[in-house]
Amino acid sequence: MNIVVIDGHGGLLGAQLVKEITAKYPLAELTAIGTNATATAAMLKAGAKNAATGENPVVVACRKADVVIGPIGIVIADSSFGEITPKMAVAVGQADAVRILIPMNKCDNLVAGVPNLNTSALIADVLAKLDSLCCN
Repeated sequence: MNIVVIDGHGGLLGAQLVKEITAKYPLAELTAIGTNATATAAMLKAGAKNAATGENPVVVACRKADVVIGPIGIVIADSSFGEITPKMAVAVGQADAVRILIPMNKCDNLVAGVPNLNTSALIADVLAKLDSLCCN
């Protein structure tokens, strides 16, 4: 399974996702993509073996992904204080992949009907959704 994790800002969410996914799914092909170098570095430090930074890596990785994981802003152009370009949002939205979007109520994007959960609870739900998509 080809899993793509996309994150921005400091990459803390992406780093936690990379750590949990690589531990639980050691055979998965995981690619970490940061919208900036800091986010990419954080995900590499967390154990990502494949990583890249910027718009074109998002576009290319989304073409090959089975699952794309990231904060909900990755499908909203100009979100995350402008780190998500329109091309990135389109690439994620048009990917022939399952998208697991994490409802981070930040950066002027609020998701109605979703309680503000802590990051640990959100990551646990991501892993539960991955479990439903593949076998351990």
